Amino acid sequence: IQPPHLPCSVVFTLSGINASRESRYVFFCIAFLYYLVIIAVNVIIIVTVALRKPLHEPMYVFLCNLCLNGLYGTSGFYPKFLYDLLSDVQEISRSGCFVQLFVIYSAVLCDFSTLTVMSYDRSVAICRPLEYHTVMTGGTVFKLTAFSWFLPIFIMFVIIVLSSSMTLCGSHIEKLYCENWAIVKMSCTSNVANNVLGYLVIVTYFGHVLFIFISYVKLIKTTENRNKFVQTCSPHLLSLINVSVAMLFDSMYSRYGSQDFPQALRHFLALEFLIVPPLLNPLIYGLKLSKVRHEVLRYMNNNVVKC
Repeated sequence: IQPPHLPCSVVFTLSGINASRESRYVFFCIAFLYYLVIIAVNVIIIVTVALRKPLHEPMYVFLCNLCLNGLYGTSGFYPKFLYDLLSDVQEISRSGCFVQLFVIYSAVLCDFSTLTVMSYDRSVAICRPLEYHTVMTGGTVFKLTAFSWFLPIFIMFVIIVLSSSMTLCGSHIEKLYCENWAIVKMSCTSNVANNVLGYLVIVTYFGHVLFIFISYVKLIKTTENRNKFVQTCSPHLLSLINVSVAMLFDSMYSRYGSQDFPQALRHFLALEFLIVPPLLNPLIYGLKLSKVRHEVLRYMNNNVVKC
């Protein structure tokens, strides 16, 4: 017997954390402090790039965009998650669910697009250094930055339109946040369009990753200055591996995750891309790129002296 269709005003229930109230307070403090650290390290990079003239170059503009995206994506999860830790019932409205879904996953896709743009920038800088400033003009940087945002937002807009028009026969999401695949599985009708779009998105962003690796293989073969390549490109590759592994965990868990897994492991697999990349990306660039590190320290020291 098919479950009854649910009204559009349905409230989704989320998978909560099975822990005592005292334990939830501990989790709340840890998550709150971690979120503050994410905000702090990303804001430090953004402000330093914006105010320090030596960093007014395309590479650092794209890094600033990566950090902005980290703040954008985490804002779709942490405030609601922190509220849920203090609440007895983990619920979210249908409209709120789609907003959260849009913010979190458009940020993830924007990460891939931004890293792709950054790989193109590094390719031009290393392979065509004499033409670099001719190719990477202010207009080009603006267009590439706009592309890194427009494509993910457009894709997620289409996904939201398709998902919001579905008639649902369920209201429970086995995650700590809203996720499209979980909603699609609750559809009472055919979800072929959503499945096809999902695979197109996977193919599109697999193409992004493939482009990055191919461009870097060419760089390794053609460049004579291996030290420069390692210094400027290793943070980018670490960020790419970081985001790719995180999304692989999320995709595999969403489609093939077993309820037999311990709850803590299931939550970690579902949250890995919201925990690691937003903090690791600015730290990788802040520590590995000497120019960024020196400017951050110089900017902070100047402000400490003024105070």
